[in-house]
Amino acid sequence: MKRLLLIGAALAALAAPLSASAADKLLNASYDVAREVFAAENEAFIAQHPGVTIDQSHGGTSKQARAIVEGLEADVVTFNQVTDIDFLVKNGFVAQDWQTKFPNNASPFYSFPSFLVRAGNPKNVKDWDDLARDDVKVIFPNPKTSGNARYTYLAATAYAKEKFGGDEAKVTEFVTKIFDNVPVFDTGGRAATTTFVEREIGDVIITFEAETKAIAKQYGTDKFQQVVPSVSLLAEFPVAVVDKVAEKHGTQELAKSYLDFLYSPEGQTVAAEFGHRVLDEKVAGKFKDQFPEIRLVKVEDVFGGWPQVSKEHFAEGGVLDTIYGNR
Repeated sequence: MKRLLLIGAALAALAAPLSASAADKLLNASYDVAREVFAAENEAFIAQHPGVTIDQSHGGTSKQARAIVEGLEADVVTFNQVTDIDFLVKNGFVAQDWQTKFPNNASPFYSFPSFLVRAGNPKNVKDWDDLARDDVKVIFPNPKTSGNARYTYLAATAYAKEKFGGDEAKVTEFVTKIFDNVPVFDTGGRAATTTFVEREIGDVIITFEAETKAIAKQYGTDKFQQVVPSVSLLAEFPVAVVDKVAEKHGTQELAKSYLDFLYSPEGQTVAAEFGHRVLDEKVAGKFKDQFPEIRLVKVEDVFGGWPQVSKEHFAEGGVLDTIYGNR
């Protein structure tokens, strides 16, 4: 009996470090074009929490959400679409009140769909109207799989609603023309960037302002230039702890600390350095000259909120299905 107790104690001692190790590791499932910003955020967070490991998974957020439901054990999500976290709520992975657990409805920074054209802007693209011209080829990913592209779709629709005074037939015609000008629909934002930059397809890419800045910085302003439209749609980047997974891994506390860090001055500075507009006023002030003014409209004001958008536009048989068709 004494020997059995000693063996049991030894096994318990061996098991303890394994449990602690598991609690010091997170998987963050994020959107496709967030690779660089979260690599930097992770590095800054780990500097304050030695011994912690943070792994990343990237892809279109609708695809990411489905992957979690199907078995991807992400402890946290840093998405670009509220509807994709709501999908996790419906499937029992995220708490119903997730937006109350972090400031600003659980969105630590923001951006909007913006334009990037080739140097010299040879097609003279200035606003959403130009995307519907016959001579302009437009690049953005598939809105069926990409939150990035859904924002583009909604921003174009919001512009058309203003332009045509709410005439829904003309709005649909306008947005359909933009879709007709897209030669290839990639599954995510980074693949669309590759199509535009490396395959040299298209005259203009529509993606988050942060991504347009990253492309211009990486490949050179002698090759690409940013164009900020007259109006766009506020794109928030919601975050949440994946409670079902974090509870299984014992990472609830670490997961919350990680997401809290995104709101800290250090986390906000990293986000701003990578082209995101931030909430911290002092940090935002330091980067003010890098962000041109733009009029942003909100999903709540134009479309009545995300539940209404999901029902009217993104549900099977909705407006997006009509416009996208069998492309």
